[in-house]
This record gives sequence, structure tokens and C-alpha cells, in this order.
Amino acid sequence: MKRQLVERELTPEGPRRGGRAGNAKPRRTVTVNLAESPLVWLHARGHLTDRLLDAGEALRADYERAQLSPSVTMRWDPVRVKSTGQQGLASSERQVAARQRFDGAIKAAGRGLEDILWRVVCAGEALPEAEKTLGWPARSGKLVLRIALERVAEFYRIT
Repeated sequence: MKRQLVERELTPEGPRRGGRAGNAKPRRTVTVNLAESPLVWLHARGHLTDRLLDAGEALRADYERAQLSPSVTMRWDPVRVKSTGQQGLASSERQVAARQRFDGAIKAAGRGLEDILWRVVCAGEALPEAEKTLGWPARSGKLVLRIALERVAEFYRIT
């Protein structure tokens, strides 16, 4: 598959999807290959609508913000000792909020659909591999994934 590289601003929550307001230059950027995501692959071939792709990306973003993936090394994040006067939530509060949204979205998907969501959306596993691992018939994963993503889109109120 051909690579689809885009520059995204790197924020504490991860790569920013949209651009910055005005002509302000981003502080740090990262190059992202959009073709790596199984959801983008399915979307590019017409198997997922824009709404379902956005729902999957919202779920994956909350998964990453909540830092639910296995950690390979020690964390070197700075510890906040006193208030810095910044508005909004602290890093740990954003992480907890993302975890609550992720858990709510998985619960909204319903029992039995969390496996396909976690494997394809969060872990980035290809659909045929997920079907094989789950013991499903070939090509059944697309339908089940669409049902799960519809429910996730309802949870995130994506129109």
C-alpha cells in the first residue's frame, strides 16, 4: 500500500488532526502515515463511511490519551509540584477523562464487540488477522466492525 504522509502538530495529547488557528507556526511536528491504520485502509476502499472512520479515530485517540497500551520503558514525564496557572485539566486528569470516555464507548458498543474494536482500532491489527484470532469466518469482521463503530459513533455523538 502506498504511504500517505502528513505533518501534524505534536501536542501533549498526541498529534493534532487539524491546523493551528491563524498563522502561528506549530512548536513541534511529527510525520504520520495515515495508511498504517486498518481503519483508513477500510475507509479508502469504501468499506467505512466518514462517520465510522471518525468514530474509530476518536476511540483510538482516547485509548492513546488514557495510555492504556502496554508500556515498554520507564516513564520520564515531569512531575508537577505546584500549579503553573494553566487553564483546563492537568495531565493526569486528562488521562482519567480519556479512560472514562474509552470505557463508556466500549460499553456503548455492547458485549462481544469490544474484541474487534480493541484489536482493529486500538492495536492496529489487520481485519483478516483479527477474524482468524477470534475464530470468525472470513469477511465477517467488516460487518461486525461496522456495527461496533456505529454504536461508538452514537456514543461520541458523531453526525
